[in-house]
Amino acid sequence: MRRTVLGRVAQSVSFRPECGGTVLVSVRHPLPSEVFGVTLALHTDKFAAYLRMLKDRSGQGYERLGKQAGASGSSLHRYCSGKSVPADYRVVHSFAKVCGASTEELRELHQLWALADAGRVDEAEQPAAATGADGAPSPRRRGYLAVAVAVVLLVTGGLVWLTADGSVPATGRYADRMLFSPACEPPVSMGQHDECVTEVQNLLVAAEGRLSVDGSFGPETLRRVTAFQVLAGLPARGVVDEATKNALYDHRTSMATWSAAVVEQRIRAVFTEAPDTAVAIARCASFLDPLWVLPNTNGSRNWGVFQISDARLLDLGGTPRRAFDPVWNIDAAHRLWSVHHDFHDWPACSAALETPQPH
Repeated sequence: MRRTVLGRVAQSVSFRPECGGTVLVSVRHPLPSEVFGVTLALHTDKFAAYLRMLKDRSGQGYERLGKQAGASGSSLHRYCSGKSVPADYRVVHSFAKVCGASTEELRELHQLWALADAGRVDEAEQPAAATGADGAPSPRRRGYLAVAVAVVLLVTGGLVWLTADGSVPATGRYADRMLFSPACEPPVSMGQHDECVTEVQNLLVAAEGRLSVDGSFGPETLRRVTAFQVLAGLPARGVVDEATKNALYDHRTSMATWSAAVVEQRIRAVFTEAPDTAVAIARCASFLDPLWVLPNTNGSRNWGVFQISDARLLDLGGTPRRAFDPVWNIDAAHRLWSVHHDFHDWPACSAALETPQPH
């Protein structure tokens, strides 16, 4: 038997030929927040470092940047120092835009935030039983747990090696699927072009999502991934993280929705006062697609047939998931129209539909 160290966790490793080359690992096994603490901290540190890079490049102080980004200077300082991760990506997006981030930098920053935010959520969800009434670690947490895990084993010169990067291979019911292979280990995200994206697209199509399968993670795939996450009850981060991968392979979430013809019929039935204009506005906004998602420059998003914004959803008592219901979305749009009997809530589309005045 040999002893090896993975991170800060001591393990006793014994080779069992009768188990088909599997090794048994006796681990001092803390709760998940300890086991994955190093990984989570790494994601947060990378995210904070990227924010600091943007801040330093801007040449501006926290207070000034905060006023422009709509956040307090102290909050920005916490984010840039890695002390906390913002729960709302809009703050991150606004800060990055103020700092002059490019489109490519915004994409990379979004992926870093999604990883750090996932860690923040995981830590927040750790069971309260991990600590005692006085906040000290419980006896159970201080104990040792013997577990058997499958690892990749190479024996060279009497040394026992784990996987190439020192990590334990993926486990779980979908460990043998493409998205859980080492090639797709990071979240699949905007800008990628590989077989991981192809797998995501095929799974979205299997869920009755409408998109092309071309292996490129562009705006179309981003919209469908975001819509799938909302329908699956997941955080709408727009990157294919572990939870999204599992949900895609579960095949329990359907993206089936109304056709454009049915959407138009419903709009005409609701907007009896101005059916043609209402259909034109919806076609301009979403191509009559009930699952259309459009990101705004401030990090917020618009949802559904009439592209109702995050702010308007709050006013109407709705959610992104409700906005994907064409009945609710069209009725909500009619409520907005009824305030002034016009389409001022859709200025871009209204302007596009105005008849040019003769010279």
